[in-house]
Parts: sequence; structure tokens; C-alpha cells
Amino acid sequence: MGIGGMAYGAAGSDEERFKVLDRLFELGCRHWDTASVYGDSEELIGKWFDHTGNRDKIFLATKFGATPEYTIRGDPEFVKSEFAKSLKKLRTDYIDLYYQHRPAPDTPIEVTVGVMAELVKEGKVKYLGLSEAPPNAIRRAQAVHPISAIQLEYSPLELILEKPGGVLDVARQFGITVVAYSPTARGLATGRYRTSDDFDKDDFRRAIPRYGPDNFPHILKVVDYLQEVAAAHKVTASQVCIAWILAQGNDIIPIPGSKQLKYVEENWAAKDAHLTTAELKRIRELVDALSAHLGDSPRYPKALQDQLLEETPPLK
Repeated sequence: MGIGGMAYGAAGSDEERFKVLDRLFELGCRHWDTASVYGDSEELIGKWFDHTGNRDKIFLATKFGATPEYTIRGDPEFVKSEFAKSLKKLRTDYIDLYYQHRPAPDTPIEVTVGVMAELVKEGKVKYLGLSEAPPNAIRRAQAVHPISAIQLEYSPLELILEKPGGVLDVARQFGITVVAYSPTARGLATGRYRTSDDFDKDDFRRAIPRYGPDNFPHILKVVDYLQEVAAAHKVTASQVCIAWILAQGNDIIPIPGSKQLKYVEENWAAKDAHLTTAELKRIRELVDALSAHLGDSPRYPKALQDQLLEETPPLK
């Protein structure tokens, strides 16, 4: 299990956030995931490395591809430039796992992965990953260089990973680890949100069609049962979400993200929660029913949704 570097709301002070990183380290969490567009996350981690001298004890993953304008690039010049910037911000000379954040619409994935592979040959990157890449793109990338991880949204409220013939099937075909982001369903599993009106007016989640008013009653059927299971185990519904993901296979690694110390500790403790066979079966029944209802309802606002699981141009 790891920790994701993106969370909702305003960032706290460096001192407050260092406490979170310190606690993660104390707990034994060594897989840290960030990206060039996660605010100042890379800079913060870099400062923490300088302060503690613990860079070599962290399995560090970061991503490139998304610009500040939220367009996607994968051309060689951009990849090299973004990598150099990330090294500088992270105050390190190597990255353990380097992801393409989204497939680039104007660059064949073979070209992008070819440049990433050069970074491996130079000893600057250990492993390569893809995020939100469709099955065929994963196959094309794998033909250029072994892909070690594929990152995709996965939770009891989002089963796109499990689509037959989809990302999970291809990942398992090639022995690629799946890294599950938003494992607590973007916070919906907590039960704090009973309608879409419960989100703050500027909350990103308000713009997600999947979380629209018509879908909330169906979502709550799952959320309410997660809370019921949580009460039985004296844990939280978020921990039940993570425990459920961990029960789906040893090749799936959840990376919950939070800026608050108590939630970081709570999420990490989820690895010790164990659900019964009956609970797992009932959760599966509920999440499958929800998935059937939601269908292809977008899980991002349109401009960002169009970047998900998209094919890149063919290599000429």
C-alpha cells in the first residue's frame, strides 16, 4: 500500500505537511506517489528529503504529461524537460517509478515510452508506468519497454478497472502491478456527503456527472452498507473501501491521499482490516448493481474525461 499526493482543498503550511510525511515514514509507508501537476507536492517532498536524508528509503513515483493548462503532451522534448524539472523539485537524481500521466493525443505511445526507456538506460529511472492508458496502448507500450505499473481509479464506487478485456485483464496478462488511485471514492465512502449539494460550491467533485443528483441515491446504497460493515469491525467506511481493494488481489496497490494526519493514519491502518466472505460477497453484489446503473457516466468533468483511456496515434 502507498500514499497518493493529491487531495482536495487548500494545502497547509510546510510544517503541517512535514508532520504528515514524518508520520507516514514512522508508520512504514514507503511508496509515495506524486505528479508534476499536484500543486507543490514535488517541492514539498524534495524539501523533506533534504531535511531528513531519507531519499533512499522511499520508493518514489511521479508523473509527467499534464500541462498547467491540463492539456497532455508526450513528445520527446517535453518528456525530457519535465523529467529534469521533477528531479530539481524533488531534489534527487533518480525516480523509482516514472509514469506518463495520461496518453498524449498527438504522440504515439511508442515514441513517449521510447524516451522514458532512455531514462532507464541512463540510470535515472528504475521502472516505467502508465496512468489511465487503455488496454491497446498498454500492449503497444509493453512492446517498447516493460511496463511495471498501470495506475487507474478504482474503488467500490468505480469499477472501470474490471471491465472485461480491459485494463486489469491486460495488466495481469503481462504481470503489471495495478496502482489504484481514489480508493475511497474521492471521499464519498465516508458518508459525509448525502447529496451533491453537500460539496462546497467550488469543489471539483460538483462537476463530476457520476456524482450528480440522480445517481446519489444509488451511490448511497453502497456507502450505507460500507458504513454498516465498518461499524461491525469498529473501523471506518474508508478503511472498508481500502480493505475491499486489498482483497481483490495482491497485484493491486491502493494509494489513498489525504493532507490530514488523522486520515493518513486511518488509511494506513486499513491494511489490518479483514472483511468476511459474506461481507465481500454483499459488497460485490452492491457495487456491481451500482456499476450497472452508472454505466458510462463520466467520472471527470468533460475536458478531463476526454483524456482518460484514450488511444494515441499509430506509430508511422
